[in-house]
Amino acid sequence: MANIILLGPPGAGKGTQAKRLEETRGMVQLSTGDMLKDAIARGTELGRRVEGIMARGELVTDEIVIGLIEDRMKGGARGGFIFDGFPRTLKQADALAGLMTRMGSTLDRVIEMQVDDAALVARITGRFTCGNCGAVYHDVTRPTKVAGVCDVCGSTDLKRRADDNEDTLKTRLMEYYKKTSPLIGYYYAKGQLSAVDGLAEVDAVADAIASVLDKS
Repeated sequence: MANIILLGPPGAGKGTQAKRLEETRGMVQLSTGDMLKDAIARGTELGRRVEGIMARGELVTDEIVIGLIEDRMKGGARGGFIFDGFPRTLKQADALAGLMTRMGSTLDRVIEMQVDDAALVARITGRFTCGNCGAVYHDVTRPTKVAGVCDVCGSTDLKRRADDNEDTLKTRLMEYYKKTSPLIGYYYAKGQLSAVDGLAEVDAVADAIASVLDKS
């Protein structure tokens, strides 16, 4: 059992690897966005607070996010938890450390998925998906066999995300480096940081993460 953080810029593949860890190790991914939606849908006390805050166009506070994480962690997880999208700042990292201490738990490893920015932009701007079955393609690395037609279901409803463009991605990367990259030094100083090549093939990245966890 291990509690880990996956660190990396948008498009580094954190979500893909989190799902692999859920399937292979019984870990549970804690995505702050998903937890906020779930709390609202279930009508919990925190959910009602979140709904009101969002209705007013305000930002959800770190205190509320920590409360959501604490509630979810009380349910336990056979393989441990994967923190995805939190912490994003040094203040949030301190808050998470405090939560772990209160719960008598530990953060076992922080895995940085390292990427080359230019390669990452090329990877993401080339992505498109089938609107019917969800199959994922890429202009260069995985084009459809027949242009404009999904290999899986034959649909011609192939789509690109509006924010998968170079200008938007560069803005998101800058935001990441400004706010989140200081966490790399923070966790390195604590002796908790390991790095893997986030641009390797999906299976190779999964193997590298498994190697890190097996040594922890």
